[in-house]
Amino acid sequence: MPILDKSKFLWTMMICQPDFVDESIFEATKAALIKKRSDANVSATRLEAIAEGLCVQIMHIGSYDDEPFTITKMDEYAMLNGYVIDIDGTRHHHEIYLSDPGKVAVKKLKTILRHPIKPKKMR
Repeated sequence: MPILDKSKFLWTMMICQPDFVDESIFEATKAALIKKRSDANVSATRLEAIAEGLCVQIMHIGSYDDEPFTITKMDEYAMLNGYVIDIDGTRHHHEIYLSDPGKVAVKKLKTILRHPIKPKKMR
């Protein structure tokens, strides 16, 4: 059952970094930002690599509020093809935003929705 109350969302915003960005470059960039803008709050930022493993994904076009219908279709597809959704404490639902909501009409927003999966256990 999807969580529709957005105040209950627990999320992390991530921005893809080039492979050459390591911890030293990341920390130096944070320091430079603080020097340039003393009001910059970077205390919660961190450099983190993720390995998603096996996933199923779908392109959702339209309002973010309409995503549950698309997610249901994606999850049904996975189950029909021998997989179960594998969301837990380490594997999560992901959204990749391809459109700028400030520049694109709501009905044309493009978002990739992704769920981790694993093969169904056979009896």
